[in-house]
Amino acid sequence: MTTEVTLRKSLSLFQVVYMGLAWMTPMIYFSIYGIAYENAHGMLTQAYLLAFIAILFTAYSYGVMSKTFPTSGSAYTYTKKSLHPYLGFLVGWALLLDYFFSPIIACLTFGIYLHAQFPSIPAYVWIIGLNIVLAIVNIIGIKFSANISKIFVWIQILFIAVFCFFLFRGLSGDVHPLQLFLQTDVPFSTILAGASIICFSFLGFDTVTTMSEETINSEKTIPRAIMIIIITASILYLVPSVLTQLIYPHLTFVNVDSAGFEIVQLVGGAALSSVFITVLILAIFTQGLSSVTSVSRLLFVMGRDAILPKRVFGFLHPKFNTPVINIAIVSCVSLLALVISLDNAVKFVNFGALTAFFFVNISVIAQKYIKEGQRSAKMTFKYLILPLAGAGFIGYLLSLLDKDALWMGGVWLVVGIVYHLVQKRMRLSAGRAAVPIRGQSGVRT
Repeated sequence: MTTEVTLRKSLSLFQVVYMGLAWMTPMIYFSIYGIAYENAHGMLTQAYLLAFIAILFTAYSYGVMSKTFPTSGSAYTYTKKSLHPYLGFLVGWALLLDYFFSPIIACLTFGIYLHAQFPSIPAYVWIIGLNIVLAIVNIIGIKFSANISKIFVWIQILFIAVFCFFLFRGLSGDVHPLQLFLQTDVPFSTILAGASIICFSFLGFDTVTTMSEETINSEKTIPRAIMIIIITASILYLVPSVLTQLIYPHLTFVNVDSAGFEIVQLVGGAALSSVFITVLILAIFTQGLSSVTSVSRLLFVMGRDAILPKRVFGFLHPKFNTPVINIAIVSCVSLLALVISLDNAVKFVNFGALTAFFFVNISVIAQKYIKEGQRSAKMTFKYLILPLAGAGFIGYLLSLLDKDALWMGGVWLVVGIVYHLVQKRMRLSAGRAAVPIRGQSGVRT
């Protein structure tokens, strides 16, 4: 009798938190600084606060669903069990865009930054090298990945703390934080537009739900981890925003794309800006590490459910208890970083993530409010009003995606529909072939 190989429960609360923060990458604050500043017309603190409130609704919905269905699979599993298996497949298919293209973005940016630092070494060398390292670390085991993520996440947090220290030294005695909220020259609609961009800084908290089957006491641990990740990220984003806005109320940048580097150079000079590049490269590495972990687990669950070929995607290594084939597949797909543009990769991620967020909010309503009938005044607030608010805001963000993102996402969904129909027809054909045909002289197959 053979023993089935299963995912091993080994992750503690804070190991899950570090994995989520590694995917989210606190240093993304600097990566999108210029575009966020321009879209919010300098009102970064207000925009980050609105983004935090908006994303909190969806984080709450993920917490509810991870407690209700403590299995790996994230939005795919929640939609499948709460709404419909076919809709769950489509959400999982869309989510693959987010999860597949996240390591591509990590590899691409890793190659760009290191090639800029070492021009004699081509970017493709760094991209291929990172792919190999990420695959090896993920194959060894998720606990090893979590421990590496912990170190690199703390390096990012320490850098942001040092950045805030330099800012704090520049504060004058007559400056008060309430001044930020007394500025009324920028319309609320403009700040909201900035918040819609900044929401992408919070993407990644949902990935920890793909680790439920490897998390100790996941029913309690995953919801707690989600809230810790969101609150920690908000502090890391809001504190430097407040200090920067108080000291430098009006900023202009030579290049919007490198505005994060420019603000670090302005605040800390050449010494801090040189450290910034190193920390940013480490942050990209940990984001890639966590994203490979997440997508390989999502593929495993879809393989285990036979949505994808089970022998391939549902396989776990008997020694490492990791989906090694999935990790290898993700590493091969990540080589698209050699040919794809960063802009297109980001569009795929945004479409997949926002689609999943929308349906997780709807899943709470379908499961808790409709199926389970939890409709008291308190439950109506928890399982109808809060997730409706989350779905509404995410739907608004989806409407803000440009035509290219919607077109590419739509094409990807059509590919998924065709794949599902072909797979269904093959199963029906196989089923008919296995049914005995009764003839006049007996039974034949």
